[in-house]
Amino acid sequence: MKVPVIHRVGALDLVVEPWTWPFAEARRAEISAHFADKRRETPAIWNGRVLLGRNPEFSGGRFSASYFETDFASFLAWRDWGFPDPSVFNGFGMGALRCTDGAFVLGEMGPHTANAGRIYFPSGTPDLDDIRDGRVDIPGSVTRELEEETGLAAGEYESDPHWYCVYTGPAVAMIRMLRVNMSGEAVRERIEADLAAQRQPELSAIHLVRGTRDFTPAMPRFVTVFLEAQFAT
Repeated sequence: MKVPVIHRVGALDLVVEPWTWPFAEARRAEISAHFADKRRETPAIWNGRVLLGRNPEFSGGRFSASYFETDFASFLAWRDWGFPDPSVFNGFGMGALRCTDGAFVLGEMGPHTANAGRIYFPSGTPDLDDIRDGRVDIPGSVTRELEEETGLAAGEYESDPHWYCVYTGPAVAMIRMLRVNMSGEAVRERIEADLAAQRQPELSAIHLVRGTRDFTPAMPRFVTVFLEAQFAT
């Protein structure tokens, strides 16, 4: 894995194109066996369709890439086997929810998920529901994931216009600051109440991380969190 590089960009240009992943085709039997093992460990996971990226480029304040459709089993095997195809990356959005007292809000993934116990900002590997007019809608993905995981809907927070893209080679985390007009403790109480009402919430706990109020000096903390649980699914 490369040392993380952070790019501040104002635009995302992520085109979805038809492409057959050679890794997934060549190792289909192994991938199926690996997923069967994972299902025995975590029965709730399912082999849905996800979007992964190729050809990343940062230029002129813009992040561009092409995305393709594949199955979750292939993605999971690629991740678990140490990213054997370096031409592919997992590119996803993250909502960095920040409260009036400077606290960042992070969620701990539940035991029934593929990332059980990992702690990070609301996020998710994009899927077919995130395609808009032939492109991956990362802002829409962040809005959807945030509401699904925390219950906070669009209009309850303000979004910064730019993105901090943390690039490691096999992953690009596109992080957008989301500012909520509540204290950290109030937000945690609100989210915990929402989780308690869900039949099977994705998150098992809410964590508050406090630091500087200036986002740019806080980026090393963001990178640390990203590296600890970088492949949100």
